[in-house]
Amino acid sequence: MIALEKFGMTASECLKAYRIFGANAVAAIRENPYILTYESIGIGFDRADDIAAALPEPPVLGYRIASGIVHVVKHNLSNGHTCIPEEKLFVPCISLLGVSKEEIEEALDVLVEQGRLVLKKVREKDYIFLPRLYMAEKKAAEHVAMILRFPPAGSPAIQSEIKKIENKSGLKFEEKQKLAIETALQKGILILTGGPGTGKTTTINGIIGLYEASGLKVALTAPTGRAAKRMSEVTGREAKTIHRLLEVEWDKDDNPVFARNARNTLSENAVIVDELSMVDITLFASLLDALPMGCRLVMVGDHDQLPPVGAGNVLNDLITSGLLPVVELKEVFRQAMESLIVVNAHRIVNGTLPILDNREKDFFFIERSTVANTADTIAELYSLRLPKAYGFLPQKDIQVICPSRKGEAGTVQLNKKLQQSVNPPAKNKKEIIIKTNIFREGDKVMQTKNNYDIEWTRGDQDGSGIFNGDIGILKRADSRSGTLEIIFDDRTAVLTSEQAADLELAYAITVHKSQRNEFEAVIMPTIGVIPQLAYRNLLYTAVTRAKSMMILVGSPYQVEEMTMNDKKARRYSALDFFLKEAIQNA
Repeated sequence: MIALEKFGMTASECLKAYRIFGANAVAAIRENPYILTYESIGIGFDRADDIAAALPEPPVLGYRIASGIVHVVKHNLSNGHTCIPEEKLFVPCISLLGVSKEEIEEALDVLVEQGRLVLKKVREKDYIFLPRLYMAEKKAAEHVAMILRFPPAGSPAIQSEIKKIENKSGLKFEEKQKLAIETALQKGILILTGGPGTGKTTTINGIIGLYEASGLKVALTAPTGRAAKRMSEVTGREAKTIHRLLEVEWDKDDNPVFARNARNTLSENAVIVDELSMVDITLFASLLDALPMGCRLVMVGDHDQLPPVGAGNVLNDLITSGLLPVVELKEVFRQAMESLIVVNAHRIVNGTLPILDNREKDFFFIERSTVANTADTIAELYSLRLPKAYGFLPQKDIQVICPSRKGEAGTVQLNKKLQQSVNPPAKNKKEIIIKTNIFREGDKVMQTKNNYDIEWTRGDQDGSGIFNGDIGILKRADSRSGTLEIIFDDRTAVLTSEQAADLELAYAITVHKSQRNEFEAVIMPTIGVIPQLAYRNLLYTAVTRAKSMMILVGSPYQVEEMTMNDKKARRYSALDFFLKEAIQNA
């Protein structure tokens, strides 16, 4: 431990290194400090570079080149890619490492031979994968192909069953809704997609009714706590997060392991997953792995939303494969048309300018000519005008959503401004400084990384795991012990200062982070948006986060630019390719 700490490693990193390399750890790191970048230890390439520079004898250059290549591939995961075209690796690797293309190619061959990277020809082009993502996409594709090949038995009397559900519930399903309900039972697998107000919830309830009438045991699940809670509210049945459904546990390296898997499958014989657009490929593969043979699977989502924060593009890949039954609900119901939020969401996604001059409904636009004025107006709306006029509670009901973290109207500056407006320093409020953030009792905060170690309580129930995007209220700050007690929805967790390093203020959050949630009122700055973020489905995603009220503040020209820009950031993934391959090889 003493020898390893001299390398600048934390106590937990030293323990991980010792667990992996044993008594030989010090010698192994002196020979090749880049072994510390292996995922089970988690030290970054830059830190390994610093350790290498401090050694009396520089390590073999090949070690550094190999580690640098893996670092570049991993960096692409933070942009949501599951893989990267081999040809696109060379420029960033040469820039990072200062070596020739030939040296990169040689090291790449060795990495593939060692199994640290996977090379696969996808659509006539060579792609490089990390092994775990390669296996996740490949296994997920094989599971889906298996369901398509061996669908569970349908029902000959399905039309009469649907009629019974209509009579019992007092509903009249539209033709597309009936098609979705019928397909869910007859085919065994279904993607149900559509925008707000198109009747997805009614259709889900119809599918549940049909499943239960057929004697099936149904599991309802969603990627986040809030999404699961919302699913419970609209169905009247318990819905669990995917992690909870799969009974998450942790291995010796604190990586998530699911108790429900191929050897211990779920007891249910029908699973309905909501908000599939948020689900990354590793979680999707784990869910499929836990489905028993003959289990029906219904996947619900909006393909016009932003893709998930994690790696992969599951919903879009499954749809574009053309191999699964897909029912897209397009007709907006009359009662939903009364909401300008719903109307404008559909206008935006169709490339039509939203209605900005109607003051009678739930969607408002406030024009401001500068970024500074925009920020001031947002602070006033958040802390004074909306609470006074509508009774909204700022921390509970109102969410500021920004395209970017940067600038005066970005999340970083707005969080400081809003914190000062609604939760200023007070003698009765303790606060604690972590990194450069001041966290004060009463603050709205958000977890920015998955942490499976954080323990929580909910009444008499205990659990662990607070996830990227979870939002809570700081109830107690103890500067002496360096701990923070936070209530995340209905779960109470106590975080150490080390765990709290992954917290941010959450008065303002980015659109990407907001994907997991729905809020009563949303305020969004629309001015000075950088070109890379000024696109349609980012604006659409922000608008569809609002439940009762949406307010845009800024420039009408910025709103127009975003609405008209249908370019989407390219995301490299191969689930659709692997699915076609699995079907062909069956």
